[in-house]
Amino acid sequence: MFNTDLLSGGESHAATNEAVFERRNPATGEVATRAAAAQLADVDRAIDAAQRAFPAWAAMLPGARRALLQKAADVMESHRADFVARGVAEAGGAPVWYQFNATLAANMLREAASMTTQISGEVIPSDLPGSLAMGVRQPCGVVVGIAPWNAPVILGTRALAMPLACGNTVILKASEICPALHRLIGAVFDEAGFPPGVVNVITNAPQDAAAVVERLIAHPAVRRVNFTGSTHVGRIIAQQCALHLKPVLLELGGKNPVVVLDDADLDAAVEAAAFSAFFNQGQICMSADRILVDRKIAPVFLEKFAAKTATLRAAASDAPLAGMVDPAAATRVAALVNDASERGATVMQSSAGVVGNIMQPAIVDGVTPDMAIYQQESFGPIVSILRFDTDEEAIRLANDSEYGLSSAVFSRDIGRAMAVAQRIESGICHINGPTVHDEAQMPFGGVKGSGYGRFGGKAAIAEFTDLRWITIQTTPRHYPI
Repeated sequence: MFNTDLLSGGESHAATNEAVFERRNPATGEVATRAAAAQLADVDRAIDAAQRAFPAWAAMLPGARRALLQKAADVMESHRADFVARGVAEAGGAPVWYQFNATLAANMLREAASMTTQISGEVIPSDLPGSLAMGVRQPCGVVVGIAPWNAPVILGTRALAMPLACGNTVILKASEICPALHRLIGAVFDEAGFPPGVVNVITNAPQDAAAVVERLIAHPAVRRVNFTGSTHVGRIIAQQCALHLKPVLLELGGKNPVVVLDDADLDAAVEAAAFSAFFNQGQICMSADRILVDRKIAPVFLEKFAAKTATLRAAASDAPLAGMVDPAAATRVAALVNDASERGATVMQSSAGVVGNIMQPAIVDGVTPDMAIYQQESFGPIVSILRFDTDEEAIRLANDSEYGLSSAVFSRDIGRAMAVAQRIESGICHINGPTVHDEAQMPFGGVKGSGYGRFGGKAAIAEFTDLRWITIQTTPRHYPI
């Protein structure tokens, strides 16, 4: 069992009144973590620490910030086994998933390190004689990052990396599902030598989440918020930020389509679709919820896809897939499958459906708009099959969703694929590749109900800096009065 505390101002400490909460292992039901349950006084303490640390961190030379971020990447990789142990115990899933998490998170820190010297401005021509006008980007202040459990090392690190590179101090609001893992991210920065208060970590009991988040957003010292999670919660956070006029970056849910045109390489499409739909049990924001396939090739594609899916058995160990985040999640996803089946869909599953938090991958064919699975984000190891007759119909089906995060188009004709991709309403589209694809330097984010703003590389600089107009008057100036 892991015991965790809070991190504020470089100090590890218990929550007020020694309050704690427990997270149970989703596979065994045993207590995985006993974590500090932050109270509002603890939230204020973390914000105050970040506010005190901000001036010195913002003034630190970019090369010094770069060196610390690079050191943090090395430290993170050295704790790979610790992240795996915490991830499996708290959130389920396979060790390989958390190993990948640690690798990509370290790359995000290295990419952020490279951005410290890319926070540039511009000289803007002025119509006023003798006026040198500049657009200058500066750190905005204290940034709150709210991270989810499903890709916990990646998304917890992403919430902090570019804000830090831009010269801001940060508070990571950990997920209630993986408090020990997210607290370890704070320990990585501490071990790397970051000054006290630059990185702070808050863990809280589930029943306190709303009050903790409201306090974080409302505090005058907090200047930016970023949130990765469900669209439902994202709307609540957006409303809170609007109330306090706080800019917020939201990366939310997805109903991501894979579009298979009639000239596609079907073997490549099958492999990518299976990976997109079932990797990490479909619990990735980019997971493919829908496969849209041209009716002419649908029988062949579905035969190949069903054969591939049949090889992807889920089990507690030694299997391609692992357990979901908890039994309730598996039950919820199974209910979507059952609803579709009762309404006429055909379900193909690799073996028996749900046992505890283990759910076998399923293909749901013949999905219609009256089924819950048509519109709801499944966030599980299931995928819908829909057929189309023309490229226009494929685009219409792809866009028939409130979400718009990731998508994929398969075709041997790149021009045709590009024409389809440009009309799909999503922040991300991959031609002849999976919907699940992330790189640290890429502008990552969605449209519509999948949120707004972009993580990653230069795109994130605009999210975590203030653009200021500064002028220098170099000659005498005439005034009308």
